[in-house]
Amino acid sequence: MLKRFLFIACLFIVSLAQAQTLGELTVEKIMRDPKWIGTAPSNVRWSLDSKTIYFNWNPDKAKADSLYKITLTNRTPQKVSKQERLNLPSGNGTFNKAYTSYLFEKNGDIFIFDIITSKSRQVTNTINRESNPSFSSDERKIIFTADQNLFSWEIANGNLTQLSDFKKGKKNLSTPLNEQEKWLKEDQLAIIQILKERNDDREETASIRKAEQVKRPKEIYLDDKNVDQARLSPDGNFITYRLTKNSSAKNTIVPNYVTTSGFTENIPARTKVGAAQNTSELFVYDIKRDTVLQVKVDELPGITEKPVFVKDDSKDKKPVNRAVSFFGPIWSDDGKQAILMLRAADNKDRWIVLLDVATQKLNLVHRLHDDAWVGGPGSYSMGWINNASLWFISEETGYSHLYSYDTNNKTQKALTSGKYEVQQVELSRSKKHFYITTNEVHPGEKHFYKLPVSGGNTEKITSVIGAHEVEISPDEKMLAYRFSYSNKPWELFFSENKAGAKTQQITQSLTTEFTSYNWRDPVVTTVKARDGADIYTRLYKPTKPNGAAVIFVHGAGYLQNAHKWWSSYFREYMFHNLLVDKGYTVIDMDYRASAGYGRDWRTGIYQFMGGKDLTDHVDGAEWLVKEHGIDPKRIGIYGGSYGGFITLMGMFTTPDAFAAGAALRPVTDWAHYNHGYTSNILNTPVLDSLAYAKSSPIYYAEGLKGSLLICHGMIDVNVHFQDVVRLSQRLIELKKENWELAVYPVEDHGFVEPSSWTDEYKRILKLFEEKLK
Repeated sequence: MLKRFLFIACLFIVSLAQAQTLGELTVEKIMRDPKWIGTAPSNVRWSLDSKTIYFNWNPDKAKADSLYKITLTNRTPQKVSKQERLNLPSGNGTFNKAYTSYLFEKNGDIFIFDIITSKSRQVTNTINRESNPSFSSDERKIIFTADQNLFSWEIANGNLTQLSDFKKGKKNLSTPLNEQEKWLKEDQLAIIQILKERNDDREETASIRKAEQVKRPKEIYLDDKNVDQARLSPDGNFITYRLTKNSSAKNTIVPNYVTTSGFTENIPARTKVGAAQNTSELFVYDIKRDTVLQVKVDELPGITEKPVFVKDDSKDKKPVNRAVSFFGPIWSDDGKQAILMLRAADNKDRWIVLLDVATQKLNLVHRLHDDAWVGGPGSYSMGWINNASLWFISEETGYSHLYSYDTNNKTQKALTSGKYEVQQVELSRSKKHFYITTNEVHPGEKHFYKLPVSGGNTEKITSVIGAHEVEISPDEKMLAYRFSYSNKPWELFFSENKAGAKTQQITQSLTTEFTSYNWRDPVVTTVKARDGADIYTRLYKPTKPNGAAVIFVHGAGYLQNAHKWWSSYFREYMFHNLLVDKGYTVIDMDYRASAGYGRDWRTGIYQFMGGKDLTDHVDGAEWLVKEHGIDPKRIGIYGGSYGGFITLMGMFTTPDAFAAGAALRPVTDWAHYNHGYTSNILNTPVLDSLAYAKSSPIYYAEGLKGSLLICHGMIDVNVHFQDVVRLSQRLIELKKENWELAVYPVEDHGFVEPSSWTDEYKRILKLFEEKLK
């Protein structure tokens, strides 16, 4: 009996061990709910007293992540109780100058938190939402927004004052009398005594009421516009605000076929590139003068310049200002200066200016112009260092770098320089140095540095190869950061805020099953493009090559994936391990327009998507043949979104380079994509139709030779299912037979259901196994 029990126990232990071991990779295994891998910590933030680190985590594989914490004295993660979670201040608040109070919005109400006593005081408790709280310049009041208007709340006595009176619609004005009507009225008052007496009484009563009326803010009627960014000047004399008029552009709809009602339901979606856009204006309300004045942009340098691609046939016409958007203002601590950022609607110019609210004049600090489009990390970032100097990010040298500007002597200074990007900036509490994140060491690494505000040598705080997402404690003594490496998902770490400090790993998130497989550390190398440029590339090389290769194309266009940290494309990463196990060589390229490599790389696709970004992949295919012995007739390509677009362009315009391709949720015609992304790169279809024709796969479908798989979610509100429907009709009309379409009725752009991921990647694997092996 004992022997039988021991035998059963051994079987149980063996089966349990097998259940915790991944074994041979299959699509079904790797495309399960990602919780099988383990859930990485996220949303890391410090307590206001710098003693506790909070983060979202899910080591129990629950349906939703929970809030966890560690303290400086107890670094074992503990689940936060519901009551503690409810009492926590939100992370979108503002400190006072002494860092003793913290102002925040939570659930639509305003609170003030005393950091010394750790107690909150509720400022508002209403059904409507109050938002954007800030301290007044003297810190005696709290300024906040409610129902589009600004309010002031006195901390000492709780007195509430409305500072603005924005009203929707138009003001009801009585129709003015014409000359005939004026004569008749005057004649009646002159002849009929009782009418004159009553009229005099009304006027006297109105005069008394007006004299006794409490002073209220000026009624400002919005007409058909919306107001936002309302801000009170530190001296309390001016309110700046932005008015935006929404366009009446026609929007598209996305039909949803699988619904609980049983009826087809329409999902409202975006409009298409080139449609009329919202327009905005900036105003100043002079409270003392009870006057509203508009901020004019007429004197901005380049405001009337037409983009280079537009043929200028209006030399005899009066120059017209380009439309701009306003951001700010941001005030200096002493309240004497304010900076604004303006961006041209065509995104070819960005201006940083000083705003004189009393005169509404703009004084230029910096203009960044790009014949393609202004962008790069930090292109919206700016702030004050002290009362006389400010900082901003500019890509003017070809890479995003940090600059300062002295408002007294009107001089600009580069605080960083080189062929790398400053990707994040935070000014220290003392305002004596910056904390910056850059990829100076390698384009595929992110490290954290300390930099004096005057520039000079940086102090490198992090050292381990990979990426660091750092959160500084409010007292700036400690760091909490997420770290990952190419084959090691994100975990939470803790250290002192100094170079060489000892680090401690806080979380262990990975499951035994996931770690049982020896996930590959892909080699990050470079491939030489035909124009001499270096294309950073991830290489997955099998021990027993089968002579075939697969090229993965990451999505988003402006995104980085050939790096040394855990990829957001983790499913694809695991799929590449599966392919390598089967003998395929796999590469993943940061092609032209990918993030992390500066301005020229970012804008390398201007006016021609499917140009250099595609030839980079063709050059990658040739590199595989020359350097890794790959059969040129056995190379496949696949990717989603922008990656699906490149796959189509490759299969249609360079059909001899790729034997098979899988285009997932692909853009097939850029004239049908959104405005914000597409107009930067291709301008608009009306003004630059050639760019759209050159860049859209639907025009090249006749070139298809190899085998093509297309997969698309039917409720995709990003790249609409209509895209692939139109391409399908084109392929049918061209009598193409070597393609197939798989549709996913309940999926948006990013798939959610494991069953959809599994079906999609089984089809991709089948395509490569049948056509490349």
